[in-house]
Parts: sequence; structure tokens; C-alpha cells
Amino acid sequence: MSVGEFEREQRRVAWGMGAALVTAIVVIAFGVGADRALGPIPFTQRVAFTIRADAFVILWLAAGIANVARMRFFSAQDIAGSSVARASEKVREARAILQNTLEQAMLAIGAHLIVAATFSQARMSIVALVCLFGVGRLLFWIGYRRGAAARAYGFGLTFYPSLMALVACAATIAVGSAA
Repeated sequence: MSVGEFEREQRRVAWGMGAALVTAIVVIAFGVGADRALGPIPFTQRVAFTIRADAFVILWLAAGIANVARMRFFSAQDIAGSSVARASEKVREARAILQNTLEQAMLAIGAHLIVAATFSQARMSIVALVCLFGVGRLLFWIGYRRGAAARAYGFGLTFYPSLMALVACAATIAVGSAA
């Protein structure tokens, strides 16, 4: 890749990430607005709701694991596992998607639980966060083979909402106005 091609790819990644950030801000704002209309929810109900909602996050992790297993099952090179032989390109790609999904899922679930513990009005915000995660993972998975720019929007839709949630919680906790 030439310097010019690299810089062009960087710009495309930045545009995708920027678009994901704007999308996340808009969707989360709708969630927060809906939460204000619904009113406060008791702590145990918020946490229980969040755990149930995060089943949809964990499903993406299960899909990634199943995809790697499926690819290994149908590949003579990969069926023995990665400790025995070098994985095929397809399995390496699937493992990279799985690894990123694991990282993003752990960040998201932690962020979602902290949101539930911090804000007394968080049900629709959690729904927004989980939906952004699901759409983001789908787009990341679809775009993965086409390069960094093609997966940037999907990556951003899974990363930025979690980051924004954590920053909002940290700021709320720091000023002492948590639920």
C-alpha cells in the first residue's frame, strides 16, 4: 500500500468512525429522551432489564464462536484446531472478528450495567445501546473482508456507545448526582 493509498484509507476510516459517532449520539439521545418520559425505575428492575437485554449482545459472541467452529469443521486444514496447524485465511479472519466481538461485548456489557447502576431512568437508553451494538456488529462482520474503511462504521457503532455511556457515568459519579 502506497502512502497515498494509506492516507486515503485513513480518511475513509475517519469518515466511517465519525458517522458512527454521530449516529450513536442521535440514537442515544432518543433513548435518554424516552427514559425521561418513562420516569425512574427501581435499581433491581434496571439491572434485571439490562442483564436480559444483554442476551442480545452475548448472542453476537455465540455467533462468532459458532462461525469459527463451522469453518473449522468444513476445512481439512483447520479441523484439527489452531494448535496443530496454521489456520486458513478464512479461519484467521473469523477468529479476528470473534476476538473483536469478545472485546466489544465485554466493554458493552460492563458499560450497560454501569449505566443501569448510575441512572434511575435507563431502560430505553439500554435498548438504544444494545440495538447500536447489534447493528454495529452486523456491519463490522459484513465489512470485514473489504478492509478497514468498510468495517469502520460498524466498529464505531459498537465502540462509541459504550465509551459514551462510560464517560456519562463517570461524569455523573464524579459530580455526585448518580441515581
